[in-house]
Amino acid sequence: MAPAAVRGHSVVYAPRIQELLAREEKVFRIDATTVGVSDCDLMAEIVAARPVLATERSVYKPAAGAEIHHDSATRTIRALGQDVMAGIRTPPPPARGLSGAWPYAPTSYLRRWLFSSDPLPVSLLSKRGVTRSDTLSRIVDRAVTVWPGSPAGGGCTALAEQIRGASGTRDRKQAIALYRRATATLCDGVAALAGNALWLMGPAREEEGARADLTTVLWETLRLLPPAWMLYRKGGDAYTGLHPEIRPTDNVALFPLLMHRHPDYWSDPLEFRPERWAGVADPEKTPGFMPFGFDGARCWAKHLVVPLAERLLTVAFDNRLVIRSPQRDAEVPLRSLLSVRFDAATGA
Repeated sequence: MAPAAVRGHSVVYAPRIQELLAREEKVFRIDATTVGVSDCDLMAEIVAARPVLATERSVYKPAAGAEIHHDSATRTIRALGQDVMAGIRTPPPPARGLSGAWPYAPTSYLRRWLFSSDPLPVSLLSKRGVTRSDTLSRIVDRAVTVWPGSPAGGGCTALAEQIRGASGTRDRKQAIALYRRATATLCDGVAALAGNALWLMGPAREEEGARADLTTVLWETLRLLPPAWMLYRKGGDAYTGLHPEIRPTDNVALFPLLMHRHPDYWSDPLEFRPERWAGVADPEKTPGFMPFGFDGARCWAKHLVVPLAERLLTVAFDNRLVIRSPQRDAEVPLRSLLSVRFDAATGA
């Protein structure tokens, strides 16, 4: 079910992803303890069978030796929303920051755009050079725990204010973990989505009118190359009886990537057709479409991702971003986020 070519160029998947795309069955065994599912109705039943566990969430899994409470999660979502809305209303950084290897260049660009107002050492929490090193991350975490930056009113983000206003060492450590996870999840996801959209648009992105409706381009990108391409659920009795293949001891992997490409749910499923979303008031109500998860387990930042990705693409188009990779193929490695890899440069 993988397209051989999209608008004149190809997407080359990591072997394990390609193996999944080649499967025709909607319920299949991956290994002795894991069952894969791409059936729309069964996926809905699995998600509805029990609440998502804290350890199954990317952002709100336990931190500092304790679970993240609902009120802390809610405050973080609201703070991040404030920061994103405030950030995209400000002029973007110099577009040269989008030149380089994608999706890494736009990830760093977004972090600089949205969170550069935070003082040291808080601003280091979202630096890619720091987040890639466990040692540096621990050092910065300790520094922020001791000194979380300037007093309120210094122009820092709402997320940073949560760190400064935390009461006690454990609460501050949790606020630090939430800051790092929230900024990373948002920026990584938006960068992956924007990069996937640029590649899927192909040479047509340079044609007049290519940016006429970037929203439909992004929804179609979320269908063909959803960054959150797999959801994992630990096994248990809640799934017993939902399908003969699923045993009580089996973990379950849900694959939006496969469901989004299945002909039972989509016409011309392997074709990149943004026009299929024209006039669709609420794309998430489309059967067989799960870009941000199901009710009760939806991505906490879903209301921010598409508008921010559209704003990022607008900056890229305004500054004549050109994909300069000599290959006609873009690789998709096996990572938690599904994202194509290519080099790009701005003309500005």
